[in-house]
Amino acid sequence: MRSDQSLFEHVRRQHEAEHAPLAARMRPRTLAEFVGQEHLLGEGRVLERALRAGQVPSMVLWGPPGVGKTTLARVIAGMTDSHFIGLSAVTSGVADLRQAVEEAREAGANGKGTVLFIDEVHRFNKAQQDAILPHVENGTVVFIGATTENPSFEVISALLSRTRVLTLKPLTDDEVERVVRAALADPDRGLGRERIDVEPDALQFLLEVAAGDARVALNAVELAVEIAQPDSDGVKRVDRVLMEEALQRRAPMYDKAGDNHYDTISAFIKSIRASDPDAAVYWLARMLEAGEDPLFIARRVVIAAAEDVGMADPQALPVAVAAQQAVHFVGLPEGAIPLAQAVVYLATAPKSNASYMALNRALEEVRTGRPHPVPLHLRNAPTGLMRSLGYGRDYKYAHDYEGHFAGQQNLPEELAGRRFYEPGAEGYESAVRERIEAWWGKAKGGG
Repeated sequence: MRSDQSLFEHVRRQHEAEHAPLAARMRPRTLAEFVGQEHLLGEGRVLERALRAGQVPSMVLWGPPGVGKTTLARVIAGMTDSHFIGLSAVTSGVADLRQAVEEAREAGANGKGTVLFIDEVHRFNKAQQDAILPHVENGTVVFIGATTENPSFEVISALLSRTRVLTLKPLTDDEVERVVRAALADPDRGLGRERIDVEPDALQFLLEVAAGDARVALNAVELAVEIAQPDSDGVKRVDRVLMEEALQRRAPMYDKAGDNHYDTISAFIKSIRASDPDAAVYWLARMLEAGEDPLFIARRVVIAAAEDVGMADPQALPVAVAAQQAVHFVGLPEGAIPLAQAVVYLATAPKSNASYMALNRALEEVRTGRPHPVPLHLRNAPTGLMRSLGYGRDYKYAHDYEGHFAGQQNLPEELAGRRFYEPGAEGYESAVRERIEAWWGKAKGGG
């Protein structure tokens, strides 16, 4: 029975290998075939030294799609002569982990170590991640997790403390080109049995769109070759038009719940703050193209109007709120137009964070200082008792004074003369500065 099962498994794997996508067929089998990640695998680097010593620690491989995380785990298993068990956190649970551990124990009884690879480990919940811990600690498995998300937020601290986090980088264009040319030349696993000519312009377009993702590049090449018609010489020529057709359109590298979400909105806000309308509109387009919620973007625009433009241009906030209302009313795609207008307005407006800083200073005083009572002259006096206690006494009604300014002290006595708001010198706020200096300079800090 066991021999029949082994034969069936062999036939199944052979069938999969023959019909697998090009990216799967060209998966590197050895470190010599592996392309990229020189900062980890170059001579004398951390992972290369560990592999040479045969002492590979448990690790989390963090990096974007298509850079070789799964492949590297398989290569590590091969170089250490370890049994390889691969699971996906999308489709596996605790029961699958228990089965994998039993399999690892059997391998250990036969003198063979086990590499337990879990793809997209960030999708495991805390209980599932906890289930891995004891088997990592007692050496039953060498655990290798792969994730596109920041492990600091997605992997429990107990598991992180028992592993090394290794960051994988997007492949360079030269590295992706090496992968593609190897696939075109390989007659056994690649496309080397066919006569193929990929024109330079098509290759350059492929590299630009792949953006460091070897899987995207190989899948596009495979499709382009499939749809290409041989010419009179039997050569399949892939030009840019054909490559564009094969690629169609790639979803932007953007995860609305992950690092790219936060990194991109950060770049967007900082571009507005830096008075760079071109960059601000670019990051806006990136988010819209990736399907980001336009109202999320609009909320950030409103915040930027108050935080970064502030009183230097008081119209910035109404413009931002109007854009938010327009997006809500019109929806996409047309709602992106008023959103872009507001972004350009904010990016080109004079900047001041004086209002924001004033709030922070006042909050700091409130949180760390004493809770000073409201001065009596500022209190309402709706009852006779309150009036008898001095509530509202000596209050100066500003409109009764020249320039509608009475110069009366309104802070608690203990904070008299304290400045929280320091107006800037840009745009409208320069006039505000002059007005405040004229009022309070004349009043000499109080009335």
